[in-house]
Amino acid sequence: MDFNIKDKVKLKNPLSYLKTSDNMPMLRPPDLVAIDEVGEIIAIKSPDTVEIKFRRGSFLIDTDKIEKTQI
Repeated sequence: MDFNIKDKVKLKNPLSYLKTSDNMPMLRPPDLVAIDEVGEIIAIKSPDTVEIKFRRGSFLIDTDKIEKTQI
């Protein structure tokens, strides 16, 4: 699936961890993002990874773990 900056997305399944998008990324617990929470893509880091802004932070997530929403 093709993603663009400002697309609204949500997680397909719960993740085992989240990776922050800081200059020095850290692994964070997965409960920072609810499975039904909608985030916005703010950067495309590679063909398989995007940076998504959620309510409790920005995280690097693989594109196969997210889906677009209509919200």
